[in-house]
Amino acid sequence: MVVVHEIPGITPEVERFARDIVDAGFTVAMPELIGTAGRAPSGRYIASSFARTCISRDFTTWATGRTSPVVSWLRALATDLHADCGGRGVGAVGMCFSGGFALGMMVDGVTIAPVLSQPSLPFALGARRSADLGLSPEDSAEVARRAADGCEVLGLRFTGDKLVGDRFAALRALIGDAFVAVELPSSSPRDHSVLTEQRDEDSVARVIGFLRDKLGA
Repeated sequence: MVVVHEIPGITPEVERFARDIVDAGFTVAMPELIGTAGRAPSGRYIASSFARTCISRDFTTWATGRTSPVVSWLRALATDLHADCGGRGVGAVGMCFSGGFALGMMVDGVTIAPVLSQPSLPFALGARRSADLGLSPEDSAEVARRAADGCEVLGLRFTGDKLVGDRFAALRALIGDAFVAVELPSSSPRDHSVLTEQRDEDSVARVIGFLRDKLGA
């Protein structure tokens, strides 16, 4: 399993979720893309991590129709992990700015259990960005092909989360019934992090069940 953290970084709640995946019987790799592992979120920390995300060339934060460069590195990580651990393939969980990365990881065929939690790149300003899945046309076509061959995608979000924009509708348009959506009613405008800061236990269990079904454990 590859668990890719959200903004601001690998917080204690992200670590908690990753440990739940380990306790379910999986080996987990958790790359640190921004922030400091173990640091609790705060307003200043979130702002600084957000700014770093915006200026980094590794992440496509504003442009549409492009796959973030970091996804190539994550695909290589998944390939190495599969070589080390064996099994059917690799699962990937992306959250917030990294949510769409799990979708892009589908392209190489090693990732067979992609999970997108509140996917938020490119930032949802304007209708075009709001519906963009963070994929190049070539990667989008390959994702659609793999989905048609039976690779399902699990997505999770709070219904009032404006950062997700119209991406769930775009996912349904791209891969149809291969997209399995978990949509939770929002109780607050701040609801965003389904698996971590606003953790929903049923959703965590749903992710673990999806991984067990696709990967075996």
